[in-house]
Amino acid sequence: MLDIFDRIERDSGGPIGQYFDKAYGYYMYPRLEGELGPHMIFNGKEVLNWSLNNYLGLANHPEVRKADAEAAAQWGLAYPMGARMLSGNTRYHEKLEKMFAEFEKKEDAFLYNFGYQGIVSTIDALTSRHDVIVYDAECHACLLDGIRLHLGSKYKYRHNNIEDCEKVLARACAEADANGGGVLLITEGVYGMTGALGKLDKIAALKKKYSFRIMIDDAHGFGLLGEHGRGTSEALGCMDDIDIYIGAFAKSMASIGGFVAGPHKIINYLRANMRSQMYAKSQPMPLVIGNTKRLEIIMSPEGDELRKKCWQITNAIQDGFRKEGFDIGEAEACVTPVHIKGGVAQATKMAKDLRENYRIFCSMVIYPVIPKGMVIFRIVSTASHTMEDVEYTLNAFKEIKAKLDAGAYDGDDIAAMTVE
Repeated sequence: MLDIFDRIERDSGGPIGQYFDKAYGYYMYPRLEGELGPHMIFNGKEVLNWSLNNYLGLANHPEVRKADAEAAAQWGLAYPMGARMLSGNTRYHEKLEKMFAEFEKKEDAFLYNFGYQGIVSTIDALTSRHDVIVYDAECHACLLDGIRLHLGSKYKYRHNNIEDCEKVLARACAEADANGGGVLLITEGVYGMTGALGKLDKIAALKKKYSFRIMIDDAHGFGLLGEHGRGTSEALGCMDDIDIYIGAFAKSMASIGGFVAGPHKIINYLRANMRSQMYAKSQPMPLVIGNTKRLEIIMSPEGDELRKKCWQITNAIQDGFRKEGFDIGEAEACVTPVHIKGGVAQATKMAKDLRENYRIFCSMVIYPVIPKGMVIFRIVSTASHTMEDVEYTLNAFKEIKAKLDAGAYDGDDIAAMTVE
C-alpha cells in the first residue's frame, strides 16, 4: 500500500511548491516588517511597498486603531465564545449586519468570521444536487473551492466573455429545467490579480432571457468602487440585479472577515445552513467593533476623499505604465498587473533587482494563482501612496524593462536570495 507521505515527498511540490526551498522567505512567505504602509522593512532594508490590499489606508487610520485597541482592552479576544447560533451572538454583531444591509441596499446581511470559508459555505448551502452552477473561468480560489463541493452540474464560461456566458447559461437553464432545479451564476466584481471588472451589467441583462440568480464576490470592489463605495455593482449600475452580494473585510477595510447580503429569507436560510459559520467560533468583539468603525468611515465624506485619493494614484500609475509601453491588460480597478515576457527564472531576477537595488517591493505572481504562461508583478494602489511614489516606481520599471529587453535577466536559474 502506498504511504501518503512517501508520495508527497516524491512529488515535485506542485506548480508553486517546486520552488519552495529556493524561494521561502524571499519570493514566498516574505517578511514585511514595521508599520503597515507604503514604506516598510524587507530583508533589513526599507522598501517602497506596493503589495498591501490596504486600499483606503485604514490599517493605520487613528480612529480605527483607537477603536481596535479600546475594544480589545474592554472585551479581550475571547468574547463572545462559541458559534453565533449557540452562544456567540451579540447586539453588536447584529448592528453591523444591519449597517451592511442598508449600505448595500439589501434586505438583510450576515457576518462571516472568515471571508474565504464563508464564501465556500454560501455556495454549498445555496445549491442542491438538482441545481446547476455557471461560473467565470477565472473565479477566485474560494469560489472554485465552493463550486467543487457542488454535487450537481457546473459549467464554466470563458473569462469575461458574454457570448460564451450566454451559451453556457442557455445550456444550464435547459438542464436545470429538465431536472427540476435552478441556476446560480457566480462571478466576481473585480478580479484581484488582473484588476479587470466582471461584466456584471451585461450578465444582469441576460435575466431578461433566462431564469437564474447572480452571486458575486466583490472583495476588491467593496468600499472602493461606485459613487458611494458600494462596490462594482454600484459602479456598473446593476445593484438591484445582484441577488447575493459578498464583501470582504481584508481589502478596503484592512481587517478580517466578510459579509453576505441579499433577501431576508435567503440570508436567514444561510444563517441556519452555512457549515463554516454554524460550527466555528463567532467573530471576536474587537473585530466587530473595529469593523463597525471602518464601515462608518467608508460611508462618511472622509471615505469619499480616501477613495478619490486611491483612484488618483491608480490612474496615475496605470497611465504611466501604458505610456511606457507596459502590458497591464484590462486593468480597470486599483490593482495593476505588469505582465512580463519570459518565465519564472527571469521574473525572480527582476524581482531581486527591484527589491535589492531599487528598493521596490511588489508581489510576483505565477500559476496557479493566474493562468499558465503568465507572469505578473502586481501593483496595489492605496490612498497612503504619493505621486512621488508613483513617479519613482515608473522610472524604476522603465529601467527594468530596458534590462529585460537587453537580455540582462536571461537564463533558467532562479536568482539567489539573501535572507537573514
